Amino acid sequence: MPVDETKLNTLMERIIGDLGAAFGAALVVLGDKLGLYKAMAGKGPMTPADLARETRTAERYVREWLNSQAAAGFVTYDAETGRYHLSEEQAYALADEGSPVFIPGAFQIISSVVKDEPKIAEAFRSGKGLAWHEHEAGLFEGTERFFRPNYAAHLVEDWIPSLDGVEEKLKEGARVADVGCGHGASTVLMAQAYPESTFVGFDYHPASIERARRRAEDVGVTDRVQFEVATAKTFPGDWYDLVACFDCLHDMGDPVGAARHVRESLGSEGTWMIVEPRAGDRVQDNLNPIGRVFYAASTLICTPASVAQEVGLALGAQAGEEALRRVVRQGGFSSIRRAAETPFNMVLEARP
Repeated sequence: MPVDETKLNTLMERIIGDLGAAFGAALVVLGDKLGLYKAMAGKGPMTPADLARETRTAERYVREWLNSQAAAGFVTYDAETGRYHLSEEQAYALADEGSPVFIPGAFQIISSVVKDEPKIAEAFRSGKGLAWHEHEAGLFEGTERFFRPNYAAHLVEDWIPSLDGVEEKLKEGARVADVGCGHGASTVLMAQAYPESTFVGFDYHPASIERARRRAEDVGVTDRVQFEVATAKTFPGDWYDLVACFDCLHDMGDPVGAARHVRESLGSEGTWMIVEPRAGDRVQDNLNPIGRVFYAASTLICTPASVAQEVGLALGAQAGEEALRRVVRQGGFSSIRRAAETPFNMVLEARP
């Protein structure tokens, strides 16, 4: 068949854009690590020499980095003055760690999984998994930095209030388990918002639990928060008012087994809050920019993590609500509803 030049040119334009984006991931990580974005935030127009002096870096490298960022639209360039600056919007996304759209953590994840490419290739060949703890360590920090802004923006303000009667219990004093807590960002956020309640974060990864304990100490919530090493099928306790799983159920090898254990751990009036990537139930529903990101992450991180565990169901990060509902129902829950959503997440409420 002859090549359609118009279609080929359209494809090549997309590929060129992706080449720039792929290189750009490393450049964003550099800008974040070296403090280049933060040094520009709120400072007004700067020359490369100004920024190099501010960050104690080499001017020639900084100038090239600035040009790359200007070409990407991440930095604004004034051709008349030869100076560069961060707009309010650029600073909000790239320099402000308290912003709900702070994004460098996502690029940290990308940098990490690129380093793991040989391990992923071997998993493709063998059909075996790649466990979370087997990844390059930057993945763990990047994941926490990527998800934390979204949790900070929505968890206490929107998601918990959307659950039937849960916020009232937390204000009065409830017992909460945060399963698959990672570095503990979600656990600590809840503990800060609800000082009358007690929280336990569980994760199978010891290094993440150590990091979570340090976070709790840093913000002064160790009187009501503890972190322990345990899996979703073995964490202790049978009296929780709320069990939460944030962006991790699809990573589990046996999510049905995890659901059964959550069911057993809840009090008679308890609630399971399941936060998962937002997705449609059909592949064609997810063929969009957000779906592209989640399918990529699922290929490189989530699916290998599940395959590495017992059962290896491999739901994937774009499992969709119906697949998640099947898992929850098989785990023994009779009531399931979508309580809240954002462009990136869905929040399911499950009750016995």
